[in-house]
Amino acid sequence: MKRIYEPLAYGERPIRDRYWDSTIAGPGIEYPALEGETSCEFAIIGGGYTGLSAALTLADNGADVVLLDAKYPGWGASGRNGGLVSVGSAKVDDEHVIRKYGETDARVFFDAERASVDLVEDYLVRFALDVDRHSRGYTYVAHRPGMEDALRAYGEEYSSRYGLPYEFVPGEEMAGHGLKSPDFHAAVHLPIGFALNPMKFVLGLTRQAEKAGVRMFSNTAVSEISQGGGHVLKTPRGVVRAKKLLIATNGYSSDDLPRAFAGRYLPVQSNILVTRPMSDDEIGKQGWWSRQMVCDTRTLLHYFRLLPDNRMLLGLRGSVRVTEANIAATEAKARADFERMFPEWRHVETEHFWSGLICMTRNLVPFAGPVPGLENAWAALGYHGGGVTMAPYAGALIADMALGFSRRPHPDLMKRPLRRFELGPWRRASLPLAFSWYNLKDNL
Repeated sequence: MKRIYEPLAYGERPIRDRYWDSTIAGPGIEYPALEGETSCEFAIIGGGYTGLSAALTLADNGADVVLLDAKYPGWGASGRNGGLVSVGSAKVDDEHVIRKYGETDARVFFDAERASVDLVEDYLVRFALDVDRHSRGYTYVAHRPGMEDALRAYGEEYSSRYGLPYEFVPGEEMAGHGLKSPDFHAAVHLPIGFALNPMKFVLGLTRQAEKAGVRMFSNTAVSEISQGGGHVLKTPRGVVRAKKLLIATNGYSSDDLPRAFAGRYLPVQSNILVTRPMSDDEIGKQGWWSRQMVCDTRTLLHYFRLLPDNRMLLGLRGSVRVTEANIAATEAKARADFERMFPEWRHVETEHFWSGLICMTRNLVPFAGPVPGLENAWAALGYHGGGVTMAPYAGALIADMALGFSRRPHPDLMKRPLRRFELGPWRRASLPLAFSWYNLKDNL
């Protein structure tokens, strides 16, 4: 496979110290690798949220489904993220979406974003999944003074989009909401969404897909896709022949599988640290006792939340390489940011740090549509860090397309062919300059 990051990004090192593994009883779920030849009506490449949701949607309609994963459930982004279920899968604001795609399609997109939260909720209720859920909506905090008007405008935009009220919290009232930090100066509480344990979520979906009759194969990377009376998928020790194909590899995609993806997706590294559990006294001294999931207003944002067991989780962007030296440097930066945000916790040890790849598109909106050049093939990717919510929904969308259904909000802007990044195979070279500029803006 032709991938654009260092080999270390696609191995076990980035998740060696992942916190989520410690929250599940025993090892995760791993299926046998595919041996020999098999056939099916639908083949899915990728066993994260996108692929599992697609598989469940197909199986609910009586389809014969084979799902292939290069590793095992929860290995990729679906088991590495911060567990934030909220709207926000585009990297552009509402005004940009309306201006570029028109009021009508923008409204369908906003409805899809709302429906994506509802779908996660539906999975949790329908399958009775215990995922350590908390947080009522999410909270957006200003990372510098003087941003009150911008925060209110964000809340108004949100209210206009969904017809729901927001709550503005001025700086002098932050401590009363359990949001005391010298780094944040005002906030808005927004009512849609919640937080969960992403590993418990992905493993719960995995078990349900297996129960539904989906044939699951781990450690079965697809090395070649060809067509001949359908799709022929070559793996290390087997072959799958399928009438229809769904591709759900997101940030772990390849430039040559299929070639229609070449230069048209951009993986970006996201990193998370988690502290040891803190005492009630330690939490009280800092004054950050809110259980809300929180994002700040930086372009290279931080996302964070106090977990049910009193650990603080902090995630950040801005890393551009996956090497041992870079992992150490990024962990040091994350720790410095943590101590600046929460100075009373400077003594609190960080027990976990890990990373993974999110995915951006050149259009800066998610993609869920046909794969150019491949008949009866669909793909979904590019959630811009909002994959806990949009990935399951996008998987359901492409499953519906493969079934010939149209029963969920599915904007045309998500079906448009992926645009090519200007630098093509060297597109990752744009990240250091872009991140330097974003850091400068964030620190002005």
